[in-house]
Amino acid sequence: MTTKTSVTKAAPKYDIAVLGAGPGGYVAAIRAAQLGLKVAIIERDNLGGICLNWGCIPTKALIRNAEVIELLSEGKDYGFTFDNLRVDYHAAHKRSRQVSDRLVKGVEFLMRKNQVTVIKGEGTLIAPDEISVMNRGEETRVSAKHVILATGAKPRTLFDLVPDGRRVFTYRQILEAQSAPKSMIVIGAGAIGMEFAYVFHAYGTQVTVLEVLPRILPNEDEEVSAEVKKSFQRAGIQTLAGVKIESAVASAENVTLKVNDAGNVTTMTADWLLISAGVIPNTSGLGLETVGVTLDKRGMVTVDDHMATNVPGVYAIGDITGKLALAHVASAQGVIAAESIAASLGLYKGRINRLDYNAMPRCTYTVPQVASMGLTEAQAREQGYAVKVSKFPLSANGKSLALNNRDGFVKIVADEKYGEILGAHLVGPDVTELLPEFVLAKSAELTPDQIADAVHAHPTLSETLMEAAHGIEGLPIHI
Repeated sequence: MTTKTSVTKAAPKYDIAVLGAGPGGYVAAIRAAQLGLKVAIIERDNLGGICLNWGCIPTKALIRNAEVIELLSEGKDYGFTFDNLRVDYHAAHKRSRQVSDRLVKGVEFLMRKNQVTVIKGEGTLIAPDEISVMNRGEETRVSAKHVILATGAKPRTLFDLVPDGRRVFTYRQILEAQSAPKSMIVIGAGAIGMEFAYVFHAYGTQVTVLEVLPRILPNEDEEVSAEVKKSFQRAGIQTLAGVKIESAVASAENVTLKVNDAGNVTTMTADWLLISAGVIPNTSGLGLETVGVTLDKRGMVTVDDHMATNVPGVYAIGDITGKLALAHVASAQGVIAAESIAASLGLYKGRINRLDYNAMPRCTYTVPQVASMGLTEAQAREQGYAVKVSKFPLSANGKSLALNNRDGFVKIVADEKYGEILGAHLVGPDVTELLPEFVLAKSAELTPDQIADAVHAHPTLSETLMEAAHGIEGLPIHI
């Protein structure tokens, strides 16, 4: 019997080695290469990370399919009817993979275009300037003056349940599923859980969403949560918040949960269980303890405004920093890390952004969509602000009615003293596309009256932003 031994290859030398090729890592690599640095990126799976392969992108393709099905169900409003309409989840899954594959190929092209060296394998820090990369039993050493950690996070599991892709799922396994079940229970009413609840309900699945916190979408403004709950109820999706899940057991036939709702314990059974109860940072096995990288009490990597850790030359971005586990936040952090390193080498003399995490957009792509930024009304009051609040309903907007939508609103929370925009909260069709105006306004320290003064095209959904801004002074035009 012979034992295969690894062969250590000589360490190529780079200015930057990026560990992880998700939306934080590959953006950091591109920006660094644009600034003249020699860059390597190390990835054990496909380029694009979870976002492009098993997260943001394929889910949005599935959601689009669900939206089309919902639109067809409203055919009578538009003057057409169907006989024997059939929907095929397998076709939806196939399209989602095609969309994902195309974008992954796009990232591969960008790596070649920017002369970024792609190294396949699993990397571990053995020194602040050296990484051991293992791929199929063979080791490669990568030497770099600077390292950017961008390893992301993995789904949290519960009750010792093993996600098997048959009865128990996380977002990873459910995106591999090629059919829809008759029934499904979702644990976790954040963005991921609510989005999958919407998708599978459109394909005929009986869906129940469970949330241990007092309301669904618990990080959103209370009025936003209430609006989405009302919409889900009308659609036939059951949501239960403020419950305690006492047990969950999977068998070959189904999954059974015991749920305590204000002292009333009931047994729930479904074909599938989706666990969407948050994520855990991918910090284990990276060699952080070897080089002395500091973690906070949650196990997240501690970074400064330039994304630098406590170890000189080592930076961290994305979900492992514990700031906001969102792809666009990781990308923004990646740009900052790359520019900070380039500046330290004298290759960049431009302005380096400092992220205001209160100005980061948060989006949920259910129907209705949810888009928000900054403080909720309750958070603003808890922090001692005297606030002005304006809410403009989409039922008073011409474009919204033309889209056959009467639900939703735009809500602005502003500081009464200085007029600063503290938060913006939107519910309705395509509101994720409207949010950047508020993000730009907050970043530029604009006030609601300046948004109100800007002429918005008619008829557009964006007029609701102008109307809500007028409403801060009690002067909306169309209500």
